[in-house]
Amino acid sequence: MAKTLHAGDCVHLEQIPNIGPAMAADLRLLGIERAEQLRGRDAFALYQQLCALSAQRHDPCVLDTLMAAVDFMGGAPARPWWHYTGQRKRTHGPV
Repeated sequence: MAKTLHAGDCVHLEQIPNIGPAMAADLRLLGIERAEQLRGRDAFALYQQLCALSAQRHDPCVLDTLMAAVDFMGGAPARPWWHYTGQRKRTHGPV
């Protein structure tokens, strides 16, 4: 599925930059079925909920990816997930 350049063009989760099949499955586990459902969400809260639901601590890059997806759906330009690593470390410390 092709990635979109603008949040308004996203319908399916897999159209969001950085979201592939595995991450889309994680989002669906969280009850998020459509791209628009990420607007205004708290990426850190989603990460914590995912860890709780799956009974495992996920790699911090998952949080970076959630930050990228939420930011994109909020209207930010598409950026690679690793663009958010520094911000995550400053904001959330070790997760």
